[in-house]
Amino acid sequence: MILAESPRRQRVTKLVNWGHWFALANIIIAIVIASIFVFSSPMPGTGVGTIFLLANWFGHISFMTFFGFVIFVLPLCYLVSNSRVIKASASVIAAVGLALLAFDALLFNRTGFHISFHAADLLRSEAQSQIAIENWQQWGFLFLLFIVWLGFQLVLANAIYKRVERFAKYKIGVPVTTFFVACFVTSHAVHVWADAKLYQPIIKQDNMFPLSYPATAKTTMSRYGLLDLAAYEERKQLQFNPEFHSTTYPAQPVYCSVDTSKNLTVVVQTDDVAINDLSTSLRLNRLDNYYSTASSLEGLMTTALFGVPEIYQDALSQKRPVMLALPLGSGMPVSVHSDSPLPMSQLSGYQQPQSNEHDGLHIAFMDGVDIEDYIENAMQSQHDVIVATGYGSDDSKGVLYSNLPLRANVASTEDLAPTILSALGCNAPSTFYSTGQSLLAPTRPWLVSTSGERIVVFHAGKRTDVLSNGSYEITEMATGKRSNDALNVDLLSQAIKHLSRFSTQN
Repeated sequence: MILAESPRRQRVTKLVNWGHWFALANIIIAIVIASIFVFSSPMPGTGVGTIFLLANWFGHISFMTFFGFVIFVLPLCYLVSNSRVIKASASVIAAVGLALLAFDALLFNRTGFHISFHAADLLRSEAQSQIAIENWQQWGFLFLLFIVWLGFQLVLANAIYKRVERFAKYKIGVPVTTFFVACFVTSHAVHVWADAKLYQPIIKQDNMFPLSYPATAKTTMSRYGLLDLAAYEERKQLQFNPEFHSTTYPAQPVYCSVDTSKNLTVVVQTDDVAINDLSTSLRLNRLDNYYSTASSLEGLMTTALFGVPEIYQDALSQKRPVMLALPLGSGMPVSVHSDSPLPMSQLSGYQQPQSNEHDGLHIAFMDGVDIEDYIENAMQSQHDVIVATGYGSDDSKGVLYSNLPLRANVASTEDLAPTILSALGCNAPSTFYSTGQSLLAPTRPWLVSTSGERIVVFHAGKRTDVLSNGSYEITEMATGKRSNDALNVDLLSQAIKHLSRFSTQN
């Protein structure tokens, strides 16, 4: 005796099959939309990081989309008898869900944040600014765009429903499911390892996709002796995020008077050619423990002009340096001399040829061969002078020359901006606009800078390089040899907080 399936069971089976194909189509669409997250973020730069990126991209987005199908659409296939209602409801759910994903991707591309309660204030301000900018015609266009998108989902749902029996002949369910599950499991397994090792090319991807909570297993690994939790926590405490999407610069408004009768010329050397000892030829004071750690010429310029490390360069793309704006606002002539383009478009208005010899403040970026003559002319014009060398040297070490009474034991490029403003009579706290300090009246026995994605801390004759994953190396500043001294975790934690003071993400 052959027992045929009941009409209801046949209808449910067809709807469930249709739902799986509809979900697969939207998974593919979601993966395409999620490419915005991928291309909005820097590439990992390593093979393992790239494998994790691809596995996480396909695994997480497919899981998130299929989970939405299971929660919102699959129950309808069993509870609602009208297929049209199910297809219409699923189309609305898919259209809204993918529209939210697209909006989140655009928000992430613009701000680095996802839709969340933590980003509520940001979303509110973004919405208010957009409402103020866009008129009713633009909002109408966006609404029409969503209607078109919803119509596409309805067409897609009906097209799949009509062909579901034909699709059933293609036995791709197992390989497709296996692929996405393998991506999902691989991404979480690799992240467990990366989290234990604090492997930055993977760890920094934690916030790439919305609703992403990668797996960790520190407690389990420590229980079986596979992880030293104390060492892990120490390294984690030293971690930092080298990607600052937004900043508050200056941290507080800077108010101070500038003596417009003063004249100051500052030269920053842009190559590693040895120059004459200016303490002998021009009788300038010499400060030997000066370090220029910038990894690029643009980074060197950013550090010198803003008084902050080069990792802030992208986040400061719309800001003006306090060190230039304040004297200019007080009526002092200000110019920047460089044969190379300045790192940010808003600085181009300050750029002048090196032949410009007006009074006031001059900041010059030049090769070593031109420095001595340039400084000699400035001194003949009764200018105070500062000369910073060391960029491009193997150990980042240079010399600071000046006819000002500089009295720091150690200095870096970040100290130039506070020193310049202090020399011009400004007594505003340097912490408002710089991570450096005035070398005319230093208050910290240590300094912190960056070189690429590593933090560099100088203190008590030691140089400590800290990678973004928390690993570190200590060397003797005098000899360049590796030191066996214990890590000063408290100092490094303080240095990292000081370094991140202008980032809104810390």
